[in-house]
Amino acid sequence: MALTPSNMLPLGTKAPDFDLLDTKDGLQKSLSYLKGNTGTLVMFICNHCPFVVHVNAQLVALSNDYVTKGINCIAISSNDAINYPQDGPEQMKQHAKDNHYPFPYLYDETQDVAKAYDAACTPDFFLFDVNLELVYTGQFDDSRPGNGIPVTGKDLRNAFDALINGKTINSNQKPSMGCNIKWE
Repeated sequence: MALTPSNMLPLGTKAPDFDLLDTKDGLQKSLSYLKGNTGTLVMFICNHCPFVVHVNAQLVALSNDYVTKGINCIAISSNDAINYPQDGPEQMKQHAKDNHYPFPYLYDETQDVAKAYDAACTPDFFLFDVNLELVYTGQFDDSRPGNGIPVTGKDLRNAFDALINGKTINSNQKPSMGCNIKWE
């Protein structure tokens, strides 16, 4: 596993649009269809990355806690499914079911969406405001597999709360860390 930091897309960047297959229901879904009334979290994850597995339960809790507050979460897997078949669409569908994902789990087969977001690792997080302008790109929290720090989602939750309450989100954001996206 190659430990890779996120690239930290500049704050204020407009969310690149997409139209991808939702592996949970087999339907194509766009950003404009999925965006939240208050904010939208686009996260690049995959099935097998130990960094994603480490935060999965809290990703589900975070999404459930904030969907009623107008923030929708969207998960995208952009990994090369030919060389990493555990990250293919059928496996994604089962993984979403097994982990009770309340959010769509989209498949970026061409990897064009990951490239448009300058995504580098899994997990990689991009929080956009109601105008789809980037307000947070950074880590979930300080927890990593094996470091003994509890997984809380503190950094992302603080950004969500600031967005909901109309407060400025701290621009000093720590990069996410995880496995590199498996490029073709």
